[in-house]
Amino acid sequence: MSRIGKQEILIPKGVTVTQTGDTITVSGSKGKISKIFRDDITFTISADKIILNIKRNDKFSKALWGTYASHLKNMIKGVETPYQKKLILEGVGFKSEIKGKEFNFALGFSHPVIVPIPEGINATTEKNNITISGIDKELVGSFTAAIRALKKPEPYKGKGMRYEDEVIRRKQGKKTV
Repeated sequence: MSRIGKQEILIPKGVTVTQTGDTITVSGSKGKISKIFRDDITFTISADKIILNIKRNDKFSKALWGTYASHLKNMIKGVETPYQKKLILEGVGFKSEIKGKEFNFALGFSHPVIVPIPEGINATTEKNNITISGIDKELVGSFTAAIRALKKPEPYKGKGMRYEDEVIRRKQGKKTV
């Protein structure tokens, strides 16, 4: 039995949750987000809470129970306060800027790296600090990881792109006699 799935999900004031078929839509002050769910879990939506129940008592349905509860909590939290991730670009000559709806990076390659910003993501850059925010936690996390993968931090000088709270383990390098 899922401990997370058993709990009732409270709907705060100003947030509305609607279900049409297998799609659940959550709308709030910051935006609107929809997600398609399988029919292994039944959703009982009232005015101020959501209750999830499993249809079949098999291993797959039990696994989805807690997962879907977490997805719903993230959707409700996202439409209230957007999710935010920060990246720091370190290194001589490394630059980031936004032109229109795309990132322009100078990452030490022979060419500039251009990455389009997906719909639903707000991005800002100040010097070499990149802030990515949006109401969809999954989209914010995957886009931030894709940008970080362009130039991962290296362990000798720490150059590259890292998360704000990430700690890079440094190596000593060559020793001179």
